[in-house]
Amino acid sequence: MTLDDLYSLIASRKGADPETSWTAKLFAKGPEKCAEKFGEEAIEAIIEAIKGDKAKLTSEAADVIYHLLVMLAANDVSLDDVVAELTRRQGTSGIAEKAAR
Repeated sequence: MTLDDLYSLIASRKGADPETSWTAKLFAKGPEKCAEKFGEEAIEAIIEAIKGDKAKLTSEAADVIYHLLVMLAANDVSLDDVVAELTRRQGTSGIAEKAAR
């Protein structure tokens, strides 16, 4: 599954029955809850990275990516928008890009 496939699947759950879809349940709780869930998963990934547990980090990283895409979709930000921003930054030093913000 590509990130585009996953994003499309996630976006298709908007308006779906929250009783039958975890993604729809997240959307029904609003963008704030989607953001909160993303933050929780990111912290869990950080903990596993610090512990050095590769298998658990892999699992948590998948959760982080999924919840990032849910958060983006909940805020009507497409994956294409994010890729366009990454493309805009291409060829620019990370230090220079950060200083320009």
